[in-house]
Amino acid sequence: MVLNISLPDRHTFYAGRAQKSSSSSSSSSSTTFQSIDPSTAKPVCTIHTSSQSSIDSAISSAKSAFPSWSSTPPIERARILHKAVQILRSRNDELAKIETLDTGKPFSETSTVDIVTGADVLEYFANLVASGGLNGESFRLRDSAWVYTSKEPLGVCAGIGAWNYPIQIALWKSAPCLAAGNAMVYKPSEVTPLHAQFLAEVYKEAGLPDGVFNVVYGAGDVGSYLTKHPDIAKVSFTGQVSTGRKVAGSAAGEMKYVTMELGGKSPVVVLPDADVDQAVDGAMMANFFSTGQVCTNGTRVFVPDTLKAQFERVLLQKIKEVRAGDLMDMDTNFGPLVSDAHYKKVTQYIRHGTTVDRARLLCGGFDQRPTNLPSQLKNGYWVSPTVFTDCSDDMRIVKEEIFGPVMCILPYSSLEEAVARANDTELGLAAGVFGKDINQCHRVVKQLQAGITWVNTWGESPAEMAVGGWKQSGVGVENGRRGLEAWVRNKSTLVEMGGTVPTVFAKL
Repeated sequence: MVLNISLPDRHTFYAGRAQKSSSSSSSSSSTTFQSIDPSTAKPVCTIHTSSQSSIDSAISSAKSAFPSWSSTPPIERARILHKAVQILRSRNDELAKIETLDTGKPFSETSTVDIVTGADVLEYFANLVASGGLNGESFRLRDSAWVYTSKEPLGVCAGIGAWNYPIQIALWKSAPCLAAGNAMVYKPSEVTPLHAQFLAEVYKEAGLPDGVFNVVYGAGDVGSYLTKHPDIAKVSFTGQVSTGRKVAGSAAGEMKYVTMELGGKSPVVVLPDADVDQAVDGAMMANFFSTGQVCTNGTRVFVPDTLKAQFERVLLQKIKEVRAGDLMDMDTNFGPLVSDAHYKKVTQYIRHGTTVDRARLLCGGFDQRPTNLPSQLKNGYWVSPTVFTDCSDDMRIVKEEIFGPVMCILPYSSLEEAVARANDTELGLAAGVFGKDINQCHRVVKQLQAGITWVNTWGESPAEMAVGGWKQSGVGVENGRRGLEAWVRNKSTLVEMGGTVPTVFAKL
């Protein structure tokens, strides 16, 4: 069943409602772009790019709302956010259909992951601030003096989302931001923008004051204008490394706070004693979930020489369970790539791996599409899961982030070699180990240079777990207790109670 949802045009959302994205009274004067259903390549909604004047208005709305919201007691802010959690969960399937329409991810995934995990994060931070998570510390410095600290909100913050987990990432950013007492201007990716107004309306219905959460639309120029705006105190960005460097550089030049969650080329290390069936399951989750469009994907799979043949044999059997098709069928577990541009990028990498890198193609390929697709899906951005084996570290498909369903199997002869090769990258977002000896798993995972690591599993990022990259994969963390710290600034106060003011300017 192809989703047939009709959505009205989307405009900038500020001061509690959608408003024209252009300064002109005529909507036709604003630049527009289309939201495309990746499964069919058909447009589903027109988005009006936010003009600089409308971005200014959104920021002004947030700036006006900040004093009242930041002075609202944390427990009262938490009650509003909890109400938003209830609304999100009550509308899970409705919102999941929007995510499926916008991203091309199967409903079996969006209905069980995207809104669910986003709501979990919102609930977590609401609970955290309600239970003293914003409390500072107090200590006696000496008999006549003591010191106390407080965690103060930053002000108006910019959230710049990514296209692969639209509403989840929007909640990962807005939840701690709002819980800490900040206001936000949020820019979704221009590739998957549909969720943004729905989330803004959920917050409004929950009782969030007008102006505390606002939405602007557009591509990199909108993000750049937002980042450089003098009234923005912090920028939180999720996206590719090259763009993140530009955003971070621009924000740092203005002395703004930043959180950057960027890309990866993460290693999966299969230990010699691993259960091959389980290791293959983990490697498939690390490569084909969300059609490989996950920043933490473990696309470099290091397999011992002694297990390589068995690993490949089991993988070819299990890959038959990757099921593309009707995205609303709960048996479908694999969707198209997100856009035509991304489809061309991924298939170009696969072609390069075949014709230039000369890796051995185990299955898939740049000209392979899933079989038995319904006729109405034939024009979508579909590609088959692809596996290269006998790969070497110098291959382009091994070194560069592809962000698609492309697995590279790299044989190794010793664990020391595997660890060294796994770490030989400028990126350090995620890494994982599969093996039966849990002590050895811990020893190996300790040596892997990544901010997010897993043992005998892959991909789970609960709200309680802080996640963030090392090296070129990011700055700061999201989620967990440390995730709240990224949205506040410290104030320290020293109180002298001795009855006199210390001075060196006394009479002799």
